[in-house]
Amino acid sequence: MFKRTHVATAIVLAMSWQASYAQDANSNEQPVEIIEVSGVRGSLNKAINIKRQEKQIVDSIVAVDIGKFPDNNVVEALQRVTGVQVTDRGAGEVNTVTIRGLSDVTTTVNGRNIFTSSGRAVALADIPAALLESVNVYKTRSASQIGSGIAGQIDVNTQRPFNFDGAAVVLAGRLINQNQADKTDPQLSALFSNRWELDGGAEIGALLNVAYTRTNYRDQTLTAGAMVPFMTESPAAGFTPLQRIFPDQCAGGCWEPGTEEGLPFAAGSTLDINGVDTPYYLARDAVFGFDNTGERERPAVNLSVQFAPNASSEYTFEAFYNGYRTSNFNTLNFYFVDWWGSVDANDPIEVIDGTNIIQSRYINNAFNFNSGDYFEASTDSYLFALGGKWFISDELKLESEIYYQKSEYESDFFALRNTTVHPRLYHHINPTGNGVPAVEVIGTDPADASIYTVAEGYDNGSASEGDALTFTFDGEYTLNSDIFENVKFGLFLDKRTATEGNRDINGFLGAAMSDFDESYYRTNSGFFDGRATFPDSWVVMDAQKAFGERDVWRDRYGFTGNALLNMFYNFDIEETTLSLYVESEFSSTIAGRKLDGEIGLRYESAEADMQFFDRALDPSSAKRDDSSLLPSLVARYHLTDDLVARFAYTQTIRRPAFSALNSYVQYFPDVTDIGYGTASSGNPDLKPVESTNLDFSLEYYFGEGNTVYATYFNRDIEGLSYDSVRSITAQGPLDDAPGTYILSQPGNTSNATLNGLELGLVYFPEGLPGILDGLGIQASYTALDSEQDIPIFDRTTGDLDYYIKQPVFGVSDSSYSAVLIYDNDDFDMRLSYVWREDFLRRYEARLFANPLPIYQEPEKSLDLQLTYDVTDTLTVTFDATNITEEIFSEYYQYQDTHNFYNGLYSRTFALGVRYKM
Repeated sequence: MFKRTHVATAIVLAMSWQASYAQDANSNEQPVEIIEVSGVRGSLNKAINIKRQEKQIVDSIVAVDIGKFPDNNVVEALQRVTGVQVTDRGAGEVNTVTIRGLSDVTTTVNGRNIFTSSGRAVALADIPAALLESVNVYKTRSASQIGSGIAGQIDVNTQRPFNFDGAAVVLAGRLINQNQADKTDPQLSALFSNRWELDGGAEIGALLNVAYTRTNYRDQTLTAGAMVPFMTESPAAGFTPLQRIFPDQCAGGCWEPGTEEGLPFAAGSTLDINGVDTPYYLARDAVFGFDNTGERERPAVNLSVQFAPNASSEYTFEAFYNGYRTSNFNTLNFYFVDWWGSVDANDPIEVIDGTNIIQSRYINNAFNFNSGDYFEASTDSYLFALGGKWFISDELKLESEIYYQKSEYESDFFALRNTTVHPRLYHHINPTGNGVPAVEVIGTDPADASIYTVAEGYDNGSASEGDALTFTFDGEYTLNSDIFENVKFGLFLDKRTATEGNRDINGFLGAAMSDFDESYYRTNSGFFDGRATFPDSWVVMDAQKAFGERDVWRDRYGFTGNALLNMFYNFDIEETTLSLYVESEFSSTIAGRKLDGEIGLRYESAEADMQFFDRALDPSSAKRDDSSLLPSLVARYHLTDDLVARFAYTQTIRRPAFSALNSYVQYFPDVTDIGYGTASSGNPDLKPVESTNLDFSLEYYFGEGNTVYATYFNRDIEGLSYDSVRSITAQGPLDDAPGTYILSQPGNTSNATLNGLELGLVYFPEGLPGILDGLGIQASYTALDSEQDIPIFDRTTGDLDYYIKQPVFGVSDSSYSAVLIYDNDDFDMRLSYVWREDFLRRYEARLFANPLPIYQEPEKSLDLQLTYDVTDTLTVTFDATNITEEIFSEYYQYQDTHNFYNGLYSRTFALGVRYKM
């Protein structure tokens, strides 16, 4: 593993190597073009110019002004880029980016590959928008770019001092209100930059950019549990009326859980119960609500120093830090509704018409647990880079950089459950047709602590860390050729380490909740904002307070002295990656019009030494290596001065996540009484996913900053990782005796294809009268057609039985965004609406009777941004996101009858001021 001495030595060597090339030489260095961006329209003009000039197919977002990126975070800004979809709204923001439906996105900062802790990707939402100058979304890839990321590459560019003519100071602040949390928080940033001329024509510049954001949030979700079968009022022999039917209650099995389509749900459907065809009901096993409140902080600092000793060389040093802090408290209210032992023959049962699915019923003596869950986590990521550019001669240009990064993540989780039995509940699975389940508690109060017992306690934690030392060297030699303009070449050498560990222990207390002082109680209120029939409030133990006194609570539960309180390693991996590339830009004339582009080849190889650990810290080791040749060809034909056609053929890869390589098996006991636990393991033999990509685009540029374009693309993806599933008998760390576990383990067992069409438009009509001058529109539409092979494994042996075809996870067939823009002198406005069609999100665990596919209902968001320049130096802004405060929902394959999850996420309002000089 790397030591500090290795880092220091490498930096010294790199500096001495670079200095040897820092010679005075005649050069044809091109001057840096400074484009002063002002207003939304100016920002779009610059983004369009980037798209037009790049040989790759790329879309960009450019800051409206210094320190004024157009959204709260990078992810929210990207949702208006053609072909980009965002999802996983929560904690007051959207979190996940997909490009053309695929989530494997490589993120770079100023061209540098970065990551968070032990992962291969960076948490993009953790990069404050205030630090950014622009973001480029590359949908094709040149040989000179990192080969990973089959979806594409997002390159985040920060400000540098040589971007400015002289001194620059920007101070900005915003107050952001999260409606559901009912709190207002600050977002602050400051930029200081200057450049100075030195003797002999040398120049130096320095920039410091700092940002801080605090966000309070509240997320509320309601979930209808999984489906399981029950006897009807006329049961089979050996069963009671309305008794739940478990898979192993019959000789040879009553039913098979986890089938693709689930158990049949037509009225009169039967099961073979000991040789007798027996009708059955389908009903849910639980209904539960989460009320999650929390606070998040993101500090960030960017320092950039540029030095140009002469006209033929330039050096850049950069240091970048971004942090993440979060603490949240979740109040969980969980009702088991699979108990029929106290059934009243007079209680009505309502069935959805034409099905055997129970719509509503009463439950007597229903078990309920509430849980107070406290979670806190922190991330610290650092990057230090030193690089240089040298114009050796008129023909030869060299660049090199060495950078070191380190990222650490830690988390703690502490939870206390309180349990009771309610005499009577009424449960309705879909009372209003909007997919939100209902529970009414009859005769008892979920906010009454006197009816509860303090039961299970959970004390968990995790830690992960990654670091990397990276060296790059790139060159460009200009050719005297009629077709090939240059030869570009380079290498990328990266040595990466990743470690990850965790701890977990749980136990049972069994004390009356009323034995504890009321200061240990926490009761929520106003759950789901009156938009669901569910208890408005319930009481839980204050796990946050207990976490502050955790030594006392560990004694109460008997955890003290237990080895499981200590963090233990899951894996320790060291990986070395070497990439080499050669590339050439070409230009010619065909039929009197210019044809240009670039052709290249990239070689990528990686080898890793891996150690894995069990709970006793007994190690096992493995090695892996892979190599790939990745050709690329991009051609651009200028049909007219304003009409451009592009073609691209590229190949990209995705290496497996480090956590997916871990061979250690983790066991998760049966905590909801389904009859078996679950287990998961990685696979050290996983190979990279490979994608072959074709793109065709046609782009028309007209007027001042207007464009319309269309792109057809195809992705042929091989070796996707998918989990095999099999039943095993094992003794988990908390089991008294061996039991049944369902083990999931990944393999390169799936392939996929993705085809799509993108349409985009930016249009500002000329000659609009008076106040309408400056009105424009930005719109995009994406249509996708995807197919993935889903392997089906024998539950007992784990052997691959057959494949089924499904859409690729996370891919919406269609999505669009429409932005109404107004840019007139000192006032800018943007009203945007984004929408994406429902999509296959994931598969349910193979434990129940419902269909496996879980679909996300259509997602949409209405956002508003207003900017007013009070003076040349003072700007006031107002922003609103998720204005309509949509409910986000999921369902099991059949939307009308198999509702599943519902989430209410907050709208936000922000008022800001920005001063620049």
